[in-house]
Amino acid sequence: MKVAPISFVQMKKFPCIISFLFFLFCVVSISAQTLDGPVTTIFDDLQLSGYGKGQVIVNQSSAIRNMIGARMHGANVEKTDNETYLKIQGFRTQVFSGNNQRKSKDEAFRKEKEIKEMFPDVPTYVTYNAPFWKLRVGDFRSHEEAYHMMRLLMDAFPSYGKEMYIVKEEIKIPLN
Repeated sequence: MKVAPISFVQMKKFPCIISFLFFLFCVVSISAQTLDGPVTTIFDDLQLSGYGKGQVIVNQSSAIRNMIGARMHGANVEKTDNETYLKIQGFRTQVFSGNNQRKSKDEAFRKEKEIKEMFPDVPTYVTYNAPFWKLRVGDFRSHEEAYHMMRLLMDAFPSYGKEMYIVKEEIKIPLN
């Protein structure tokens, strides 16, 4: 059995075929993305009918439907007046720690004010755990995020740099 060699004309068509397939893939991908509006749970999305969609029937307990998408309950959830937080283990940048009863409290709050002026969106925490006043900054899920914040703080406040380090602590992640 002989294999016929590929002609020059066939080789010229190959990039055109590849380009056409890529264009077809892009068109199909874009048309698959629809804007049906806000969908609260996956079950609501499955119940939507439309042209080209199949019908899905979900048989389940209503308790399961009530649990889906409900992140606002549980032992690790803390609610304030208008905010809900998930409390998990994470990291913070410790900026200050002092045990001088006369000066440490004032210094912690002074440094907190300075940091708040420069980084208004980053949460700060001044705590007293006898005999130490501590100032910690941020709610970070990873050590790398806390380290990045520590570098930003060191650049903004070089005089605080020697006291800064990363601590593992329970953090609050906003759910709203």
